[in-house]
Amino acid sequence: MIVAPPVAIAEAPSLPIASLRLQRARGEARVTVRRERGGNRLDQLRQSGSAKVRLPRIADTAPLEAILLNTAGGVTGGDRLNYAVSVGAAAAAVVSSQAAERAYRSSGGVARIDTRLEVGAGGRLEWLPQETILYERSALHRRLEADVAGSATLLAAEAVLLGRAAMGERLHDIVFDDIWRIRRDGVLVFAEGTRLDGDAVAGMAGKATGGGAGAFATVVMVSPDAAARLDAAREILAEGGCEAGASAWNGLLVARILAPGGQALRTSLTRLLEMLRDAAMPRVWNC
Repeated sequence: MIVAPPVAIAEAPSLPIASLRLQRARGEARVTVRRERGGNRLDQLRQSGSAKVRLPRIADTAPLEAILLNTAGGVTGGDRLNYAVSVGAAAAAVVSSQAAERAYRSSGGVARIDTRLEVGAGGRLEWLPQETILYERSALHRRLEADVAGSATLLAAEAVLLGRAAMGERLHDIVFDDIWRIRRDGVLVFAEGTRLDGDAVAGMAGKATGGGAGAFATVVMVSPDAAARLDAAREILAEGGCEAGASAWNGLLVARILAPGGQALRTSLTRLLEMLRDAAMPRVWNC
């Protein structure tokens, strides 16, 4: 019997995790809606990477409904998502998300979600994604830019949950930037930025910041009749059991909600949005 000499196997050098090239998610979704023959029609649709769009069947005369999906399951450092929605003259659309977006712990870098909205003359767009959940050591930069015609309506809402309450998670090391820029007829009418950097628990503890809230939401309505909704908005917010308020000026209504957790926030936010849109929330919100 012939025995072959042993073959030496070289061990692969161990590399620190930081030096590995980790795969990053990239996604882009663009939806364009037009008005045609008394209905709202899909004009253009583009989707690539982890960003997908689903279009439920709806009544012919109802606003076109689009549901965004991130097949990556969430975002982490280095991920990039881009969303764009354009609603033509006299058209209407409702855009939501299949589930809450999750910002996971980052091993390096910052995730980015950029949203671009356009609403033509007499058009209506409702931007109603479900909540964004921030995990401990997550890093997320989010930006929303909108151009709205003077006779058009934009209803936009964004909600944020600080950690996973069911797990008792508390956020002591995160980066979160949220930037809004809204223009009407080319003129900037709403601009703000929210930043949480480091210990979110401490940052939200102050009476002038979050009053210890674990969740918050911003709602902006740009519409010629926005001010007419103010009294009803304040009444609903006063009954919601959360720290909340609303103001209206120059065709703009802005509401803010601070809540101890996600369930209280969703309850108050849902009641407000249903009043502002004169309709129940998209079905996906109840799935």
